[in-house]
Amino acid sequence: MADPAQTILARGPWQPDAVRAVWREDAYQPDAPAAAEADRALERLRERGSPTHDGLAARLAGFELADGRLTLELQPIRWALRLSRTDAGDTISALCVVRDSDGRWLAGRRAGWVATWAGRWALGAGGAVEVGESPVATLTRELSEEWSVEPARLQIEALVRTPNRSVMLVAQAWLPPGAAVAPDHEHDQYSWWPDEVSRWPPEADPLLRDVGVMLEAA
Repeated sequence: MADPAQTILARGPWQPDAVRAVWREDAYQPDAPAAAEADRALERLRERGSPTHDGLAARLAGFELADGRLTLELQPIRWALRLSRTDAGDTISALCVVRDSDGRWLAGRRAGWVATWAGRWALGAGGAVEVGESPVATLTRELSEEWSVEPARLQIEALVRTPNRSVMLVAQAWLPPGAAVAPDHEHDQYSWWPDEVSRWPPEADPLLRDVGVMLEAA
């Protein structure tokens, strides 16, 4: 995809057991300007009453494609670096895009107090990869925590870098017929968007539309 909003680093699809994570013990050390920006981002969260749970998350240090498998090399990184608007240091998160049995897309509006995408609509479930965790496990964990459902089928679609140098492992999860979602407290509204991306509502962010178009073409 040539769209400057994001860059596809690797394109699947892969089954969950074809994606594995290898963890390095050394933590990533940001330079002084990046660390200072993370501190300012945390202060902005405090000013609007959002939790400031800084700690460690995961960074993509490298990846390898071989024999139809994707291996991710990960290392610990300061969680707050993912808040950077310019250089998130390749912090990696997992995005689990959710479809129902009719092909509709689950979208939820993020509550105003959350740390990322506050007050904006997001697709499915997603979040930071915890230290020692496989991003594939992050996908199903976030889906359960945010919507209280388990997928009938899960497929890993792509490894994507966004303009602020954050990385997403993007997957699609299909729910069984009749599955009922229950949003967590991090969402204040949800909706099922039409199966065709061209019919999505105006509140769909361009980045979300890019993801939807990429998955439609899969």
